[in-house]
Amino acid sequence: MPLNEKYRPKSFNEVRGQILAVEKAKAFVNNFGRGKKALILHGPPGSGKTTIAHVSAIENNAELFELNASDLRDREKLERILKPALEQKSLLKNKKIILIDEVDGISAVDRGGLTVLLYLIKTAIYPIIITANNIWHKKFSELRKVSDLVVVKEIDYNTIKSILIDILRKENHFIDNDILTSISIKARGDARAAINDLQTIINYPNVKPEELAERNKEIDIFNVLRMIFKNKPSREMLDIFDSLNMPLDEILLWVEENIPYEYKGKDLAKAYEYLSKADVFKGRIYKQQYWRFLVYENILLSYGISSAKSHNIPGFTSYKKPDRILKIWLNNQKQAKKKSICIKYAKYVHIGEKRAMSEFVIIKQILKSNNEIQKELKLNEEEIEYVLR
Repeated sequence: MPLNEKYRPKSFNEVRGQILAVEKAKAFVNNFGRGKKALILHGPPGSGKTTIAHVSAIENNAELFELNASDLRDREKLERILKPALEQKSLLKNKKIILIDEVDGISAVDRGGLTVLLYLIKTAIYPIIITANNIWHKKFSELRKVSDLVVVKEIDYNTIKSILIDILRKENHFIDNDILTSISIKARGDARAAINDLQTIINYPNVKPEELAERNKEIDIFNVLRMIFKNKPSREMLDIFDSLNMPLDEILLWVEENIPYEYKGKDLAKAYEYLSKADVFKGRIYKQQYWRFLVYENILLSYGISSAKSHNIPGFTSYKKPDRILKIWLNNQKQAKKKSICIKYAKYVHIGEKRAMSEFVIIKQILKSNNEIQKELKLNEEEIEYVLR
């Protein structure tokens, strides 16, 4: 049996490094019916999101009914399987918990299943736990409104190392301390990956730790802001946006919105100075199409703003989404998608782009009703999502 499954926590006391998430999961199940009917556990891979859901079922003597993103792609299947599960009592257990695992695996063309899920959440009589690596995509805006959001944070390497040591003791196996440290650091907060690496070394003693790949994980905007605002500037910070699935223009808006929550006085003025310089380079990029300036915008937004603080900023800060400015920017993005669709359509049917823009309401219905035309025009995922909205 894989060590991950063999030593998966069976109680909340065995879940490491997620005290706050565990407490909120407990409260959600215990108080079900008094608030929202769905709980979204979101955070990086291997942080324990699915484990917390499984343990919630064990601790409450509840049946766990589990689906994943692939089940959400089929609207009929979702109605046929999930609806009865949400309505029928468990035969063997006192309670029931519904787990929708890795919901962010659903793509733009699967919106029908997402619509059904939203309806089922509103009518559910059992708690629904949803897991996601990144729940901040705009396609999940309605899902976020009907759910409680709980961050499952990245696990620090010392906690991962202690998990590995416990497993080795139970397996009656010994591995050098330096190797354990190396595995724990290379996992970059992914406990599941670290345990898999441990099993590889146990099964294949000739494998060296340096041969195990370091994880190149995606991280969310909240972790990025925390690293920039809380930590000292470092060389690694220059690459921080590479692991974030978000346009740099949108990152700039998030940074601008949250600077005042962290910096004060001269530090605040200095941070805004670096931000303004980043915006200058952004303008030059758009005006001159000189994309090499992205390097400078990146440096100023990460290393520059981090270096603006005169001392480290302790404690937890709740970062805010840049709603007003972001809405303007997103609207511009929507217009850009509309224009790109019209350009493709106009070229295909030999009409002017202006005419296509004026007739877009009709064009949208044509594209919405026929997947083959979408393929013929080679619409990308974002354009398809815009059409289906």
